[in-house]
Amino acid sequence: QQIGCMQTKKFTTGAKLLRDIKHCLKTLKTSVVIYPEASYSFDGTATPLPESLGKLVKMFAVPVVTVITDGAFLRQPLYNELKKRKSVPVSAKVEYLLSPTQIASMSVEEINAAIGEKFAFDNFRSQRERGQVIADPFRADGLQRVLYKCPHCLAEGKTKGEGTILTCTACGKQYELTELGAMRALEGETEIDHIPSWYAWERNCAKKELEEGTYALNTPVRIMMMRDSYHVYEIGEGTLTHGKDGFHLRTNDGQLDFQESPTASYSVYSDFYWYQVGDTICIGDLAVQYYCFPLDQSVPVAKVRLAAEELFKMLKGAKQSS
Repeated sequence: QQIGCMQTKKFTTGAKLLRDIKHCLKTLKTSVVIYPEASYSFDGTATPLPESLGKLVKMFAVPVVTVITDGAFLRQPLYNELKKRKSVPVSAKVEYLLSPTQIASMSVEEINAAIGEKFAFDNFRSQRERGQVIADPFRADGLQRVLYKCPHCLAEGKTKGEGTILTCTACGKQYELTELGAMRALEGETEIDHIPSWYAWERNCAKKELEEGTYALNTPVRIMMMRDSYHVYEIGEGTLTHGKDGFHLRTNDGQLDFQESPTASYSVYSDFYWYQVGDTICIGDLAVQYYCFPLDQSVPVAKVRLAAEELFKMLKGAKQSS
């Protein structure tokens, strides 16, 4: 707050944030910077933006300026456990996108499309097109967090990224993450050579499981609770389930029983190596957020995020067509 930050919680809605933004724009006459990707990029491409972003722009009708960074993901991808590739430069492009006059003449859908076009990127494709060499020997460390499903044997949670190699411990197939950011099978066919394409295939697999009714998460978790920006409380262990009815979190002692609807948000906050504690899935509401760390480290939290996003789209589509 002392540097001008407005507190909010990821993937929750509330009127207070809107009031704060309005106060800054209309009363203080100052700019407001919004970092729209509350869910960090796992595969180096843009994560979904909320449809409400266009409504926000339309509501306040002030100039919209985009600030797009280049190189930040390749310098320190989220899966890589905070290891930095110091040879990778980082830059940013600032662009005046929409004027108040333009905003007034545009629909919410057109505003979202204009912003979405600017936030479309693929870091691994850009790396390959530029011929940008990243030779760090740890570049595949932790890559199983993103590429959790083997395209050769279809096993899940059995991949392991170490050094420059991703290995499926179920079938033994190995893939190298090359210096140009491509995946290359050490033997046999390279089923998918582009990390975002691999991740998109995993998304489609999760979607198919939802459609067939076979998707289900039921895993023991370590639970931490956050009520404000000052403390995180450890409250023990429990079980987190996720399926067509959303999330359900229960502690082993029965003191906590929390449920979150599948339509509560268009995504869920999953994170890798959260503050060096571990991979996490965060659910909650305006009052409290629960950080759930699977005790089984092979549980892919990326899949949970993909499933939550696809389930939201399926239910929203069904509602609109009814």
